[in-house]
Amino acid sequence: MSDAIVVMKRYEMKYILTKDQVDYLVEALKGHMMVDQYGLTSVASLYFDTSSSRLIRTSIEKPQFKEKIRLRSYGLASKDSNVYLEIKRKANGIVYKRRVETKIDEVDKLFNNQDNEFASGQIANEIRRFRDYYEKLIPSCLIIYERVGYYEENGKLRLTIDYNPRYRRDNLRLDYSMDGKPLLDEGSAILEIKVQDAIPLWLSHILDEGKIYINSFSKYGKAYEELIKTAREEGNYYV
Repeated sequence: MSDAIVVMKRYEMKYILTKDQVDYLVEALKGHMMVDQYGLTSVASLYFDTSSSRLIRTSIEKPQFKEKIRLRSYGLASKDSNVYLEIKRKANGIVYKRRVETKIDEVDKLFNNQDNEFASGQIANEIRRFRDYYEKLIPSCLIIYERVGYYEENGKLRLTIDYNPRYRRDNLRLDYSMDGKPLLDEGSAILEIKVQDAIPLWLSHILDEGKIYINSFSKYGKAYEELIKTAREEGNYYV
């Protein structure tokens, strides 16, 4: 497949919203931002990691530099669906994303070192180097949610609200189902603000009025913490 590339560089801020805060924010955004063309969209992200969970263990320690690799689909995937293999890096607070469009079968071959048909080009080669550096990456966790994206007309501000975030650590396929265990309390959601510079003043006022405060949160990180918690409750201290 030819190299379909998306490169993103921005700041990302995350917030955990109660149901009341979600309702308030959606109303407050009217006149400032518009829902994007996709509306409410189901998103599934399959994270790859080492057998010792090296990537996510490093990430939750909050170092200045961290990186992840994931395969994303919009809606339940099929063998012929376009999916997106993405490297996400964060350095000194700035998020960098680089991804290629591909197919599930091609990704399976990539992680089994049978990647002759995988995308060509600079980003695809970076993904191969990522794979080779960590030696053996395997499906580790599936994160699923429903997302509504907002954009500012004639501006670079983007905002997303992720509803019903959930995770699964079995049947780790994008083409299996959209089921999972909840990551948050019922009705809660995750707000992500994505900017290249500073948050505009009008949005800062909305957040202050709604008592919406920044929260360091990783969906994959939360799922891993739930795994550790369950394992310890069961007396397994070697996870």
